[in-house]
Amino acid sequence: MLKLILGNKAYSSWSLRGWLAVKHAGLAFEEVVVPLYDQAWEQRREGDEFAPSSGKVPILWDGDVVIWDSLAIIEYLNEKTGDDRFWPADAAARAMARSMAAEMHSSYAALRRKHPMNIRQVYEPGQPDADVLADLGRIMELWAQARARFGGDGEFLFGTWGAVDIMFAPVVTRIITYSLPFARFAGPYMNAVIAHPCMQDWIACAQEEEWVLEQYEQTPAA
Repeated sequence: MLKLILGNKAYSSWSLRGWLAVKHAGLAFEEVVVPLYDQAWEQRREGDEFAPSSGKVPILWDGDVVIWDSLAIIEYLNEKTGDDRFWPADAAARAMARSMAAEMHSSYAALRRKHPMNIRQVYEPGQPDADVLADLGRIMELWAQARARFGGDGEFLFGTWGAVDIMFAPVVTRIITYSLPFARFAGPYMNAVIAHPCMQDWIACAQEEEWVLEQYEQTPAA
């Protein structure tokens, strides 16, 4: 059985991506949630199960095979499940989806840094910084292109739920948490992401967590 090691569900955006990927793969797995930055954090990250990633989560073990980094987990599970579950079948759509997922993986530093994931909160709207607005503008542009070119009648970016939606799911939660601006067309897509059964399961578990990280609980300045 697969074993997936995660951080706090309220705060860990990369853990959310890894968990959604394993759920989408449809494979049985053991889930281990560890609190981020607690007193045992430094010691824990030196243990055998954490050493390959230097303590970063999520970490997926498949027997003696270890995969860390959410995008690598997606690709590993895609191969393991027949190479047809995570990405669009159409070559042009698949190329765009992979490019969008990779851009999500490497970009939008301002949005990530200034608006960390906190699924348990919804803050009053403020005025986002210019670099955050630039990140949001780029994201809206990509979402619009994907929906217009390949969304069809489906609810998600490329019609059906897949890897690119998994990668952008924490962006959707950030927009909701911090009441950030978004394009009108994006509302139905974000609603579909939040309503996905796996997202609902994750959010419910996050609400039940007892851990509180104060650095993620401060209302951002307006």
